[in-house]
Amino acid sequence: MNRGNLYEIKHPLCLENLAILRDKKTKSEQFRNSLKRIAYFLIYEACKDLPIDDFIVETPLVKASVKRPDKKLKLIAAPILRAGLSFSDVIAELLPEISIQHIGMYRDEKTLKPVWYYDKTPIEYKNPKDLRIFILDPMLATGNSSLEAIKLFANKNIPPENITLITLLAAPEGVKKIQHAFQDVKIYTACVDEKLNEKGYIMPGLGDAGDRIFNTL
Repeated sequence: MNRGNLYEIKHPLCLENLAILRDKKTKSEQFRNSLKRIAYFLIYEACKDLPIDDFIVETPLVKASVKRPDKKLKLIAAPILRAGLSFSDVIAELLPEISIQHIGMYRDEKTLKPVWYYDKTPIEYKNPKDLRIFILDPMLATGNSSLEAIKLFANKNIPPENITLITLLAAPEGVKKIQHAFQDVKIYTACVDEKLNEKGYIMPGLGDAGDRIFNTL
């Protein structure tokens, strides 16, 4: 597993909230709150290499040179339904001008392959090299769904180095699959867990993230 474009966020507050998420006794409301806190850490880190633009503002005292993300960039968040919705509110709060383009897949439990049912991305993008894509997929298990999402954007001429995958937990198998296919895609996660079990679930993991977020257990 290549650590070059893989980033694990080890902030103490992130670790504390991850511990809450893992606990099977954690109720849905507390689960959502802790997940949101971790999402802030992940998205902050994932945005740290955005190009910076200089501009002038007028303070109450004087004109000042200040900085912000380059406005020539178009930022796109692609939450994978349904668990990815837990990250989309946070990224929209931090990046108010971001375009939220939902994509929907569910996992066939027999084949472990993703089945598409929704795609809100355009047929093609203008100036794809000026885009930055944030794919929001809280559980990188087999990697099949995340890989399909990356292919969706790569096939529309968006450079892989402009694509970032933000995930709460990752399995080594999923990380390797993404890196083998797209080594330039950045992956931000709170933790790379031990392995997948025979059913394709992350171990030790935290169970089904979607069910725990939306209280559908």
